[in-house]
Amino acid sequence: MTLLRAANVQLSFGSRTVFQDLTFTIEEGERVGLVGVNGSGKSSLMKILAGASRADTGELQLRRGARVTYLPQEPEFPEGATVASELSVSQGPLKETLAAHAELAQRMESAPAQEQDKLMAQFSALSDRIEQMGGWDTEHHAKTLLDRLGVKDWDRPVAQLSGGLRKRVAIARALLTRPDLLLLDEPTNHLDADTVDWLEEELDKLPGALLLVTHDRYFLDGLVDRIVEIQPGAGVTSYPGNYQAYVEQKLVAQENAALAQHKRERWIAQEVAWLRKGPEARRTKSKSRIDRAQKLMAEKGFERPKVADLRVAAAPRLGHTVIEAEGVKKAFGDRKVLDGVDFRLQRGERVGLVGPNGVGKTTFLRVLLGEVEPDGGKLVIGKNTKVAYYDQSRAQLDLEATVYESASQGEDWVELGDQKVALRDYLDDLLFPVPMQRMKVKALSGGERNRLLLARLFLEGANVLVLDEPTNDLDIVTLNILERLLLDFGGSTLLVTHDRYFLDKVATSILTFEGEGRVTRYEGNYAMYRRLKEQSDAKAARKAGKLSYKDQRELDGMEATIEAAESRKASLEAQLADPAVYSNGPKVAEVQKELDATVAEVDRLYTRWQELQDLAAASA
Repeated sequence: MTLLRAANVQLSFGSRTVFQDLTFTIEEGERVGLVGVNGSGKSSLMKILAGASRADTGELQLRRGARVTYLPQEPEFPEGATVASELSVSQGPLKETLAAHAELAQRMESAPAQEQDKLMAQFSALSDRIEQMGGWDTEHHAKTLLDRLGVKDWDRPVAQLSGGLRKRVAIARALLTRPDLLLLDEPTNHLDADTVDWLEEELDKLPGALLLVTHDRYFLDGLVDRIVEIQPGAGVTSYPGNYQAYVEQKLVAQENAALAQHKRERWIAQEVAWLRKGPEARRTKSKSRIDRAQKLMAEKGFERPKVADLRVAAAPRLGHTVIEAEGVKKAFGDRKVLDGVDFRLQRGERVGLVGPNGVGKTTFLRVLLGEVEPDGGKLVIGKNTKVAYYDQSRAQLDLEATVYESASQGEDWVELGDQKVALRDYLDDLLFPVPMQRMKVKALSGGERNRLLLARLFLEGANVLVLDEPTNDLDIVTLNILERLLLDFGGSTLLVTHDRYFLDKVATSILTFEGEGRVTRYEGNYAMYRRLKEQSDAKAARKAGKLSYKDQRELDGMEATIEAAESRKASLEAQLADPAVYSNGPKVAEVQKELDATVAEVDRLYTRWQELQDLAAASA
């Protein structure tokens, strides 16, 4: 059944058409990934679908009674909001349903017999709705979500939280609503890789439909069953399957279109040659054939999509020493961030920095760059080392400057290798045409600002790139270009990102920040690091006869997991005791099957909990 339908939607900003004649549908329970280049209107479309803004023209139809929850890139909170109050708001519909359920139960006790069947049907429907919206123990579930997201202070004002923690509260708020349609715009920004893994599992459990904008290609592969691509200034194209299937289908479609265009151009060339022979030759052809040829020549043929042409300015050759750190220490009060860290960056290496938010990755970069003074240790910067630094806050961009002013820094020409190129032309190659070059930076989308800052950074002629979360808000096409650029870059790169796919493609080694100032290096990409880390943790646990980090994390969450499973078991047992269900043979079979599976899961959880408890006791 169709949940949402958008028909002939059009949106313009001034003379710029964002999209037109945009038509697509979302079915109940469907998982859709929304992709497109930066500026194609992904976030604008999400806001329109959520009712947060209006299109210029078009029609939106939402199934009657369907609930929609929207998580924007930068979540907003009311003044004075606390963590607890925001989660309470998110549970409002569930609390109303619980209250209606309790009220109906009281009415059934005194209702006449002739009304019992009708009331029982309503009672059963409310019970199903409560299950769909998350169950009965809502506060416990909310606190479990927050704890897993790393938000500990239940009564803390949201205004006091960092941007990353605010995003996590917004994610918990969105998950708790359990809507019929969940709209998520870049939900993985500001999340570490482990939390992204967890979020993917949580979203996979949700019963409702999902429309997702994200640059995380592993995230798309694991969650969606259809990709919808926005064509700039036009409509959308739909591709069945996950991200990998979309890439394969689009490649085939482009090759077929290119072949058709080649045949079209050959045919046009033949017709043009014939038309040039003069009136006598044309008389041998029918007028309809002539009209068809002229019409075909007037049509716009296939053109390969234009992509941002990021390029790197020439840089001096690195010497033997690039950047070296020995015994570096840094603490903020009693909190150790770096505790005797040794690190050496060599020529041509691309080192990815990973670890939970707030554990010290950015601090480490700023220590290496000389922006933060270490408490101890030694730093050596090679005499030929020239660093360009990308700050995740994009503080280098003046929002009131124009795009051209921001890129030029006083120069109208840029040097790219042995070429001198007009800055205006280079910006056009970066998908900033001349009209956009006159726009202020504050009018750009997040991805467009990111692309502008990266372009400016690569013009500095640096041989060491230090990039702190450069992948946030970039479209997938630009991410692919950035990957290739870094792979071809002759210097060295230090990279902080939560994008697992990006690290797998680019990193030659991983530097993992483990808390309490501990930093460990693993050779290889992110997938290799995960395998080596799991093997190392398991080996250390066996050797010491104690819980590994992964086991300890599992034990910490086991109580909540068991309570949730027990709650589900009790709910299913209550359904079987409901006369409305008991009299429905197919429904009884369905509920009994789920109850059997839940009972088995409860038994398995208790067995596993005992194993972990025994291991914890042995290592105490």
